[in-house]
This record gives sequence, structure tokens and C-alpha cells, in this order.
Amino acid sequence: MKCFTLTSLALCLLLVNLAASADDNAGFQPIFDGESLDGWSGDERFWRVEDGHIIGQTTKENPTKGNTFLIWDEGEPNDFELRFRYRIDSQWANSGVQVRSENLGDYRVRGYQPDIATVDWITGIHYEERGRGILARRGEKVVLAADGSKEVTRLADEDELGEKINARDWNDYHVIARGDTIITKINGVKMHELVDNAPQARRSGVVAFQLHQGPPMTIRFADIKLKPLPQ
Repeated sequence: MKCFTLTSLALCLLLVNLAASADDNAGFQPIFDGESLDGWSGDERFWRVEDGHIIGQTTKENPTKGNTFLIWDEGEPNDFELRFRYRIDSQWANSGVQVRSENLGDYRVRGYQPDIATVDWITGIHYEERGRGILARRGEKVVLAADGSKEVTRLADEDELGEKINARDWNDYHVIARGDTIITKINGVKMHELVDNAPQARRSGVVAFQLHQGPPMTIRFADIKLKPLPQ
């Protein structure tokens, strides 16, 4: 398409942006209906739907005695992309999204967790719940080999990436899991890349959201979408 005037140039840019947005959303299917927790399981004392959002909340009067999770019950995807928005509504919060994780029962899981928290350095790291702990910090590419060795490459400055994250507003979270690699982006910016070929690596499992034990916290999740990828 040729553009000859400022008006037509603006139209061209709009059309390009709309086409890019359509491509970005192609193949994604909602896994939260915006009205109920159908398809999800979690302790009803901590999870509810309000204003089209999933809300996870603990209070001083209603704490969780251990980490508890809202688990998607409709499958255990292997290669996929997951997108959602989140916002923290409390002074303190520690949460995250579980992918390729193991359902242990009683709303507990074990496995990969791209992290979310009010503590500045935590959001955007990759943690393994009930497993190996921190696997990749923000701004790192980490390769875990079958022999147990670990190779770390710095992709970007940790603090500069932190400036891309909204502390008290909505953020777009994007997780890409394909083969041995999991990549996490926040607000369109790559936060870390994990390549896991260690014996503990998992290639499929549940998707879930976390409420961490500790002080009272409130977090919202919205627009949760999943796209299976060809293996």
C-alpha cells in the first residue's frame, strides 16, 4: 500500500497496527469466561470473580497457611503461548503463574513459575515452586544441561527491565513454552529465557495462579488466553 499524504500515512499506520494486533491474537482462545470460575479449581475462601476479573485475596482474618493456587482444569498443555493481564491491589503481594506444573492436590502445585510480586527484583524472574528455586533472574538466559551444569547469559539489565513493569497498574504477561524453552515477556519486553534439559525438566502440566502465604494481598487477573503450538 502506498501513502501519499499525512492523512493516508496515518491510515496506513493504523492498518499496519491493526494487522499486527490481529496476528498477535491469532490462535488464542480464552480460558476464563469473565463471569465465573468454570473450568478452574481453587479454595473458594480466596478466589472469586468480580468486574470481569479473577481476584485472589487473603486478609488478616482469612490468611492462607501455605501457598495456594487457582488451577485451570481443562488440560495440561505442553507447547503453548499464554497471555493474561494482572494488577496488584495491595501494598504487598507475591504471586505468579504456574506452567507445565504438577497438581499435588489440595490446591497445591509443583513446577515452573514465572513470578509476580511487589518486591522489585522478583517480578519477571523464573522460579520453580517446590523444586529448584530460582532458575533464571530477570534479564538472564539460563541453559540447564542434562549433566546438571548451568550456563547463564545476560540479555538485558535487570533494573532497566524492572522499569518496564507497572507497580500499581495493569501489566500484560506473555509466556511462551516450546520444547525445552520457556520465555517470559511483560508489557512486550522479554524478561528471561529458560532452556531446561535437566532431569527435573517437565514438558507438560497444569496452568495455575498463585497466592503466597504471608501478609494480606489482593491481585487481579483478566483476559486469560491460551494458544497451543505445534510440537
